[in-house]
Amino acid sequence: MNNTFNIQRFSMLLKRQWLEFGKIYLITLGVAFGVIATFYMVAIWPSFQEMPSYDIRLNFREPLFLIFGFLFISVIASSYFAHFGQKAKTVIDLLIPASTFEKFLAAIFFTAILAVVSYVVIFYLTDLGFITKLRTTYSSLATSTSFNDSRGKFTMVRDNYDYFFSANKMNLYPQLYAIPLFVTAVFLLGSIYFNKFHYIKTAISVMIFSGIWTYIVMNSIDFLTRGRHNKQDFMFSNGPDKDLALWLVALFISVLTVIFWVITYVRLKEKEV
Repeated sequence: MNNTFNIQRFSMLLKRQWLEFGKIYLITLGVAFGVIATFYMVAIWPSFQEMPSYDIRLNFREPLFLIFGFLFISVIASSYFAHFGQKAKTVIDLLIPASTFEKFLAAIFFTAILAVVSYVVIFYLTDLGFITKLRTTYSSLATSTSFNDSRGKFTMVRDNYDYFFSANKMNLYPQLYAIPLFVTAVFLLGSIYFNKFHYIKTAISVMIFSGIWTYIVMNSIDFLTRGRHNKQDFMFSNGPDKDLALWLVALFISVLTVIFWVITYVRLKEKEV
């Protein structure tokens, strides 16, 4: 039997980890649904009390999706290896008949894949339910408009009643897909690196790194826009320079993500030793 990876052993490890980590995951998922639904309810409920003057504002969705999404996936990742700070639980976990590589893959599955996909699905379903109710109740007030998006693609929008993932083209900037994996990689490392106050210590580290990252990005933009009269032409246009910059940023984030995963794997092996 392969001592590094075995699919049967790995599947049994996932089932075992679900029995322990699944409780935290389901509770966090329930809280996420409650928070998202509450924001929608507060914004939309008054419109069901009396006929609106077609001024239902749904501009809270973008910051809610980004900010709360960051909190959700970071909390999940920061909780995964938190038990290593307790000797009793650490010994039990180290005695699990699975390789270090399999334990690491299980951590990636629960934090970087399951958590991110679950958040997107639950946000999508919540948005679908509330917006469908709006479109059904006030269909006579809705009017369809059309426009060409930033890439010249013809788009039909039903005013403020458009669904979140339709109004915000998620495939417009595929380079941003690397960010959730990076966030989970950072907080997963923090969960095994720090013995106590995992989330707080990791969050402080992220703040420091963000300051350095912002400095690097701004200087990179200055370099790429050197000689331009208006830097906003670069920031808000979709020319080849901006596409190149976005792909370079995505590549940099991806490399950092892999580095953090490697460090996490090494740290996990040190724990077992």
